[in-house]
Amino acid sequence: MNPVVMITGAAGALGRAVAQRFAADGAQLVLLDRDEQVLAGLFPGAALVLAPDITDEASVGAAVARALERLGRIDVLVHVAGGFEMGETVATLSRASWQRMMDLNAWSFVALAHAVVPAMQRQRGGVVVAVSAAAAGAGQGLKGAYIASKSALQRLVETLAQEVAADGLRVLSVAPTTLDTPANRAAMPDADRSAWVSTEQAAETIAFAASPAGGALGGPHLRLGR
Repeated sequence: MNPVVMITGAAGALGRAVAQRFAADGAQLVLLDRDEQVLAGLFPGAALVLAPDITDEASVGAAVARALERLGRIDVLVHVAGGFEMGETVATLSRASWQRMMDLNAWSFVALAHAVVPAMQRQRGGVVVAVSAAAAGAGQGLKGAYIASKSALQRLVETLAQEVAADGLRVLSVAPTTLDTPANRAAMPDADRSAWVSTEQAAETIAFAASPAGGALGGPHLRLGR
């Protein structure tokens, strides 16, 4: 039976590449983003497209329940959805900016875990891959809330990995440096892109990490790029 793969942020540049990569292997796709019509247009062959509020536990829970009702299981969760903001110093950081980044990048992972992990535990198997960022490794000026939220995501990944290992689940993150996307090219037109990571490369890494062969990987975080 072809695996059921749930992907959040599936309409974005990386999310599309991840969905296309799993579709090429025949996966049954459950795609989440903000607009069901956009997703349906991009992936008419998807098993299910949904538009939950990724930061709201009840909304995420309802989406996961629909997927389980329709397909019976979730074998892989790839959590691509998130957010990026910069510009405020720590000394001027607003509570609203802090909360947005924490909700989008950290709490969303918790909300998904609440709904998906029990189903995977009942299956006695499953893989969760979160998209983090290489920037989570150290502070950078004007990116305090973003980096703190991605660092929180990595600690959550590490913790959940320990908590569910005995149940046959694997949890890990992929942490790219700069992704080569149209948005990043527009924002940084003069940047040296030789060290950037293509969305296809990132998707290939995620697919491998989620595969049975990926069980041999030696840590919860995979850094992509230089």
